Amino acid sequence: MMNNDVLRSVRYMLNFNNDHLLKILALVEMTVPPQQLASYVKKEGEEGYQPCPDIVMSYFLTGLILQKRGQDEKQPAPQFERKVTNNIILKKLRVAFSLKTDDIQAILLTQNFRISLPEITAMMRAPDHKNYRTCGDQVIRYFLKGLAARVLKG
Repeated sequence: MMNNDVLRSVRYMLNFNNDHLLKILALVEMTVPPQQLASYVKKEGEEGYQPCPDIVMSYFLTGLILQKRGQDEKQPAPQFERKVTNNIILKKLRVAFSLKTDDIQAILLTQNFRISLPEITAMMRAPDHKNYRTCGDQVIRYFLKGLAARVLKG
């Protein structure tokens, strides 16, 4: 799934404007010019649209975790991925919103998307694990839609 779609979805579900997004990036000491961030939240085909780089998405998701859950001084410094996959997006959103595997399954079920707990667990594994499963665009799309409904209702 495109990083821009994820960024727009999170922005919508949390009712954030671009200034909020900039503050989240500042939590992890990343500076993005406001006009560049504005180009990341535009839809493909809109004038001024630019694809959001993986590193910006990685910093944003880590900043979202810090914003939602706070900084734990006992934990090592956060790591930033140079290549962001759907699996990483799912993992980081799970942490940010304090979700368990059952919660992810329930969110997907609200969108009439059936998936088993072992399949979800397999998506949370390290890529070199024998039971690792790639998270598809459809799973992320339904998850973001269901999470938005849950957060906005909440």
